[in-house]
Amino acid sequence: QVQVEESGGGLVQAGDSVMLSCVVSGRRTFDKYAMGWFRQVPGKEREERECVATINYSGDTTYYTDSVKGRFTISRDYAKNTVYLQMDGLKPEDTGVYYCTAETTYWGQGTQVTVSS
Repeated sequence: QVQVEESGGGLVQAGDSVMLSCVVSGRRTFDKYAMGWFRQVPGKEREERECVATINYSGDTTYYTDSVKGRFTISRDYAKNTVYLQMDGLKPEDTGVYYCTAETTYWGQGTQVTVSS
């Protein structure tokens, strides 16, 4: 089976920076996966989680939702089978559970990011 595990979340203050990490294991096909970060905000169900950022299999194309453009950066390290989400200038509205996904098929358990004002 393919396993996905996020880490790096926590309680931070507005304006802080956090880097989330996501390790993919169980297969040797990480370099073929499009990877993404989704966010479940307070008051929403897991199935309503929004796409925050994605990166294609070759790492040369990225997508960001409008609310995080210029503040978040998604990247991947093929040698470590790891995808990252660098989050700068955090805002209270960034609060939520962040999920890492491979091909929107394999999902991590989520890591909570809480931004206080």
